[in-house]
Amino acid sequence: MIPVYNEEESLPALFEALEGALPALAQPVEVVLVDDGSRDRSYNLLRAAAASRPWMRVVRFRRNFGQTAAIAAGIDHSRAPIIVALDADLQNDPKDIPLLLQRLEEGFDVVSGWRRDRKDKAVTRRLPSVIANWLIGRVSGVRIHDYGCTLKAYRRWVLEPYGLYGEMHRFIPVYASWAGARVTEMEVTHHPRRAGVSKYGLGRVFKVLLDLLTVTFLGGYSTKPIYFFGKPALLLCTGGILSAAVWLAQFIKGHVLDRPGDVWVQPVTLLLLAVFLFSIGVQLLLMGLLGEVLIRTYHESQGKKTYLVGETVNFDGAKRS
Repeated sequence: MIPVYNEEESLPALFEALEGALPALAQPVEVVLVDDGSRDRSYNLLRAAAASRPWMRVVRFRRNFGQTAAIAAGIDHSRAPIIVALDADLQNDPKDIPLLLQRLEEGFDVVSGWRRDRKDKAVTRRLPSVIANWLIGRVSGVRIHDYGCTLKAYRRWVLEPYGLYGEMHRFIPVYASWAGARVTEMEVTHHPRRAGVSKYGLGRVFKVLLDLLTVTFLGGYSTKPIYFFGKPALLLCTGGILSAAVWLAQFIKGHVLDRPGDVWVQPVTLLLLAVFLFSIGVQLLLMGLLGEVLIRTYHESQGKKTYLVGETVNFDGAKRS
């Protein structure tokens, strides 16, 4: 499964590399190429190549939807129980595909490529990638070195439960691990870009950070949003109550006991702080309750379960999902 966007200069070499690598695979192979609204001759080249190659299938978007959408379309339009994702720019080497499949056969469900000797610009590509990989691993608890490497092998059951949005294709190993999949990584070959222009830049870092926040929420609180909103809500409400208590103590000291003395904090400031903290805390708490209602509506209206079954024993039609 290969997303393609304005890669007319790379495609002839890609077709040649695929024809050299695919015969090494023991099982039947299909290659799904998704043209992500290219504005050059990419789709014409894909269509011409598919006319003489029955193992090649092409999907064309009406406009550019992004790499994650292209990967999702490749998954939807593929039929095999094992899916390998690959970039079209030939920085990933198709010859590594058999090695990924061998690692799957060792009992893993996801094998992620690791571009250890990466041939990209240090400041604009490699440094942000190192920071992002460290941050994703730290937050998610799934420690792999190269989330951004498209070259990965998946068992289909790992991919089917999840919708992909934004730039979330890079977080598939996180989703898979949280669902009980066995995730590993292996070093893969990485070549410098020989043709075309990179579609990635520093701007993608901010998208990754926002998507990481979303993934963290979905992974830890998708079925219990009240916990996500409830913790800060209780802290804010507590802060508001404490501020009100200090204000009340100062009021009693100055007006009831007639001992004004030195005030700790200006009364107006304390009162505003108490009202502000408490009101924000209540709003967060109400958002959590609203989230609970929405989550239950979402699961029950679509018949979705809040769990994933791996295997059943002594049931009719027992199977592994």
